[in-house]
Amino acid sequence: MNLDESQRAKVEEWVRQGLKLSEIQNRLGSELGITMTYMDVRLLVDDLKLTPKDAERPKPSSSVLSGAGAPPGAAGGSASAPPSPVASPTEPAAKPAGGVSVSVDHLARPGAVVSGKVTFSDGNRADWYLDQSGRLGLAPQQTGYRPPASDLQQFQTALEAELSKMGL
Repeated sequence: MNLDESQRAKVEEWVRQGLKLSEIQNRLGSELGITMTYMDVRLLVDDLKLTPKDAERPKPSSSVLSGAGAPPGAAGGSASAPPSPVASPTEPAAKPAGGVSVSVDHLARPGAVVSGKVTFSDGNRADWYLDQSGRLGLAPQQTGYRPPASDLQQFQTALEAELSKMGL
């Protein structure tokens, strides 16, 4: 659909105001009486050589940490999430008072949305991961190791803090 100059100027103004494409679509209908599909609005904005604010989609939130503990069978890892030899962790987080430190891998292990490493207060280490279902898993380096309950609580708190720093 072709718009006249005043209508194009209005669309340009809305984009500068930071409106999302869906909001522009709604305003076209309510203010200008023009019915367009989302794709038509997208093409219109592209034709006008404008960049809308919603071009980048936010990453999904990982709010599953609040109720997710280590699943009972997580100590042995998971068939869908084998260890990743390529993963390189970020710098470890500063150790809180309890001595649990958490780091996040730059490249998540296969089968995981996000993964990393944790060092517990007794010095034992484990790999951790969040799978596509939001389940938190631990794969300790020492076979059969089970961290103390207080360390698990501190781990989840530190992990949530690290992920929120990253915007996850």
